[in-house]
Amino acid sequence: MKKLYVGNLPFDTDEEQIRELFSGYGEVRSVDMINDRDTGRFRGFCFVAMDNADADAATQALNGYSFGGRPLKVNEAKPREERAPGSSGGGGRGGYGGGVGYGGGGRSANRGGGSGSRGGYGNQGGGRSDRDRNSDRNRW
Repeated sequence: MKKLYVGNLPFDTDEEQIRELFSGYGEVRSVDMINDRDTGRFRGFCFVAMDNADADAATQALNGYSFGGRPLKVNEAKPREERAPGSSGGGGRGGYGGGVGYGGGGRSANRGGGSGSRGGYGNQGGGRSDRDRNSDRNRW
């Protein structure tokens, strides 16, 4: 059994359309439609599981195939990369108290004495302070 990555799908695509498209090349074992975890909106790609020979035939026929006016990208799915412990992914974007300055990522080299502002466009509140609230000393 192979798992195929299917990308560049129109955002209004549903599972039934994918099953119908791929079933012309063999039995579709499963379809995993990938949605954004925050909005629930379809992200424009999915994974389709098929038997090896069927998956190869579907890849050959459908890679570059125009679906909903867009050329599909179909290839064998690669294993998901391991993330370092504590890594949140997402490229270090700010906002909601998560970055430094204008949505920047991570901590700056200037660690001491700041106001504790850590996110988005200035201090939005809710971000972690750089100072201990009891002793008013830097946490670093």
